[in-house]
Amino acid sequence: MKQIKINSIVILALIMFSSCGDDFIDVDPQDPSSDTFFNSEEDYQSALISAYDPLHSTYLNVMLGEIASDNTLAGGESATDVPGIQEIDDMIHTSTNSQLRDIWGWMYGGVNRANFIMEFQDNIEFSGKNAVLAQARFLRAYYYFELVKWFGDIPFVVDRRFVLGEEFTLDRTPKATVYEQIEDDLIYAAGNLTYSASEAGRVTKGAAQALLGKVYLYQDKFSEAATVLEDVIANGPYDLLEDYSTMFENDNENNIESVFEVQYSDGEGAGFECLQCSEGNVAVGFNGIRNYTGPLFDSGFSFNVPTQEVVDAFEDGDMRLETAILDIDAWASDTGATFATGFEHTGYFNRKYISRQGDLNTGDANLTNPNNYRAIRFADVLLMAAEALNRGGLGDMQAQVYLNRVRDRANLPDTNVTGTNLTNAIYKERRVELVGEGHHFFDLVRTGRASVEIDGFQSGKHELFPIPLIEIQLAGNRWDQNPGY
Repeated sequence: MKQIKINSIVILALIMFSSCGDDFIDVDPQDPSSDTFFNSEEDYQSALISAYDPLHSTYLNVMLGEIASDNTLAGGESATDVPGIQEIDDMIHTSTNSQLRDIWGWMYGGVNRANFIMEFQDNIEFSGKNAVLAQARFLRAYYYFELVKWFGDIPFVVDRRFVLGEEFTLDRTPKATVYEQIEDDLIYAAGNLTYSASEAGRVTKGAAQALLGKVYLYQDKFSEAATVLEDVIANGPYDLLEDYSTMFENDNENNIESVFEVQYSDGEGAGFECLQCSEGNVAVGFNGIRNYTGPLFDSGFSFNVPTQEVVDAFEDGDMRLETAILDIDAWASDTGATFATGFEHTGYFNRKYISRQGDLNTGDANLTNPNNYRAIRFADVLLMAAEALNRGGLGDMQAQVYLNRVRDRANLPDTNVTGTNLTNAIYKERRVELVGEGHHFFDLVRTGRASVEIDGFQSGKHELFPIPLIEIQLAGNRWDQNPGY
């Protein structure tokens, strides 16, 4: 977390949690237990900070959530630059895809760290303990939600760590059961936290409610989603940032629109052999302009390049376009900047999360960018509430109110359509408002539009990604692979 120095604690490695490269983390035989840890409030706080740390690795989830959709192309230097990213872009990924294995391992690492706290939740009592447990349960829900989104049914345990050898007996749990636990965790978190955080980046009541609303929406539980999201809108401290152009700048992080924000720092770098070790937002360097020389921006690897299609999705006069997407040719013409064209060059870059000059970038300028990821914004909450009300048949007029708050900020006219036309208007608004933020692929999948919108998408297969083959093999080939893989 940007505001908190991460403390390392001994965490029992789980089979699914890979470390740097292809090696599994070595298991320390001195397994932390109630006799050696969790005997003071400081122990719980240290473990909690450690449970926040894997949020840094969600940069990959965000980047691939765009590349898998029709918003962006893989890009890079060539067709063989990071083959796993290219495969996901082309919908030809397999169970040996390295990036999918990273998501699996890194998210399970987060689950295990949160479960570590919950395993020893009853060791001692101290003032504020419920808030510590609430944050741990939010984080567990966050990581499990990512796993369910990507992989569907998953190995699943609660309030204890995965242990070595368990892979031979533990089955994949139906995602409906996992969702039930995610909901329980988020309800507990919302009930035991306040809207204000003790420091930037900590989970709040509003973050728990907003994520709960999203979880409901992913299950088509429209009434439940509308109830909790409207509570955030009515009672939370959030509002739309007046000047959208400043939304993603480093000097305007954790602003009034940020419901939950992943904190990054440029003070501690890493290397390509251990990307998850970076305290920086790795995606920002990957999104950067290849061989760039000029004002404001830094050079990068030219991945995740927006398509002409998503540029054309913005209405005339939409002031969000220039903030969301950089037209590099126009920029070069105006400023004299120079750059190289990479693979699948479209002329556009993801300006929300792109390398900017003036950062420390300790270790590697492309791996330690300090740009926070706005994981849940108030605009997203408004649009989710609008969708829940509309698709649930709960009130198109109020859905219009929420949708038009977002459109008003973009200097666009109000929408007054209803029914299916309103549904489509909300979908379009989500795309342009949240472009570059990693949501679009999953929006297309959960609403049944992916096979129409994404080239190469096969219904019945690509709604989920494959379980990494190595994990199935380590489980004694007991787990079925996802359909089509």
